[in-house]
Amino acid sequence: MNKHELIDAVATTTGASKASTGEAIDAILEAVTNAVMRGETVQLIGFGSFSTGARAERTGRNPSTGETITIPAAKTVKFTAGKAFKDAVNAE
Repeated sequence: MNKHELIDAVATTTGASKASTGEAIDAILEAVTNAVMRGETVQLIGFGSFSTGARAERTGRNPSTGETITIPAAKTVKFTAGKAFKDAVNAE
């Protein structure tokens, strides 16, 4: 499912227009992104949590040349599924 299909599904379920549904989904995604960028955890009870993590600097290898390279440290985004979400996926 892509973003357009998500907007269609939510608009059909709620009876709202696709335009207002799209604006609402954009606002939700922006709020989650901004919170995680600030280092906050966003918890949606029953669905899951978005948070930041850290990946340490590490040594890798260029697959085409075999040369050893250093991969720099980076921030990562983590999603942890909530219990209700896991149970719904495993119920099938």
